[in-house]
Amino acid sequence: MKQYLISMYQPDGPGRPDPEFLGKVMREIHQIRDELQSQGSWVFAGGLHDVSSATVVRVRNGETLITDGPFAEGKEHLGGFTIVRVADLDAALGWAKRYAQATTLPIEVRPFMDEGGD
Repeated sequence: MKQYLISMYQPDGPGRPDPEFLGKVMREIHQIRDELQSQGSWVFAGGLHDVSSATVVRVRNGETLITDGPFAEGKEHLGGFTIVRVADLDAALGWAKRYAQATTLPIEVRPFMDEGGD
């Protein structure tokens, strides 16, 4: 079994989706998580605060610099993620498709580096 990061990207901009739409999305996300957990494939998941809450820490010439805001400027940002442990990329893509259908957001799937033979 290999672990994959399923990343959900949200468009930048003010406001949240209307409560009715968001409620439907969250119910579907919880249903997917329940299915992943029942199969033993769910590892961890979380939603993130708005990108404006980000803080970037970097070191230059031995000095630590701390700045407010996201590292990269863009039209979309990481809004949440799920880590799954599944047999292969096809299985991870199947779960990503479910998240894409539930959220209507772009979903990125990336494998974790070798985990000692997994």
